[in-house]
Amino acid sequence: MALLLYWYDSFCFAIVTVAVAGSIWVLHGSDRVRPSHSNRSTINESLRDRVRVSNRVSQVSHSRPWMSCWAGLHPAWLLAGRAASGLAMAVMLGWDIHTYGFYVMIYYTGWTFMLVIIYFVLATIISAHGCWSYLRRDVSQSEERNEFLKGDMEDSNPDAETCRIDKNADDTEWQSQQKHEDNEQRAGFLGYAVQIIYQTCAGAVLLTDIVFWCVIVPFMSSDQFKLSLLMGCMHSLNLVFLLIDTALNSLQFPLFRMAYFVLWSCAYIIFQWVLHACGFSWWPYPFLELDTPWAPLWYFGMALVHIPCYGVYALAVKAKVLFFSRFFPHAFIK
Repeated sequence: MALLLYWYDSFCFAIVTVAVAGSIWVLHGSDRVRPSHSNRSTINESLRDRVRVSNRVSQVSHSRPWMSCWAGLHPAWLLAGRAASGLAMAVMLGWDIHTYGFYVMIYYTGWTFMLVIIYFVLATIISAHGCWSYLRRDVSQSEERNEFLKGDMEDSNPDAETCRIDKNADDTEWQSQQKHEDNEQRAGFLGYAVQIIYQTCAGAVLLTDIVFWCVIVPFMSSDQFKLSLLMGCMHSLNLVFLLIDTALNSLQFPLFRMAYFVLWSCAYIIFQWVLHACGFSWWPYPFLELDTPWAPLWYFGMALVHIPCYGVYALAVKAKVLFFSRFFPHAFIK
């Protein structure tokens, strides 16, 4: 076995174990806060209000994964952007594998890059389904409007009829919005998968790019590592594509889903441990090595850096909502 363990490695194992257990506890608590219908009558009014707020944050509506946050922007634009981003990233990953071999998938970058591609693929699929639903809704509304006009045009004054139609349309829109807010359907498995992978990608992409540009490039340049155009693209365009999608989509960014990001990183670390336990002797990142007394500090530092990585992207999403809702109040939808 190539994995040699020392007494201080127990602290590394403890850090990863605590991170996994804490993440599972956070996710379990976020689900547990949702009360059943039979128990809602026994909850006092203030607690019920807090539960409603928590439910809105933790639940994903069926339209959020495919609807844009911009009023009047057809979902097809979001579909096209996601498809183009996924295709471009797939080409870059294929180019990377062709150049360096499948060993690139040993790196955290390869894992994260593949996860972002999976996000764009799933998001493209759900956007396509959303466009179909959007198209059917437009056709249905058009048919209902035409039938209404044909049935009442002969018996009504045109001006009064126009006012009545406008008022009816306004009332219908208001009622649909109220119904949308109060009784909106929850997303299915694919919708929740898109939401979870989106937030996992956000933190993982920032972590990957920050480590690459702030640690690996300045301090690890050697004959074995030389910065290339492909490496630069893979550690920058991944964030660019994700930010473009964030500027267009209407997905929320609750903080508790940072737990998925932590679990993703822990899964990669455990994967490395298993590889070395099976005889693999080379570590892709020096700060993952277990044969140094500094290993516990490295692992603790890696655990802490997840907080600012996820927090920065969460602040970017918050800034998007605050900025666009203030300067484009009629075009931006929260």
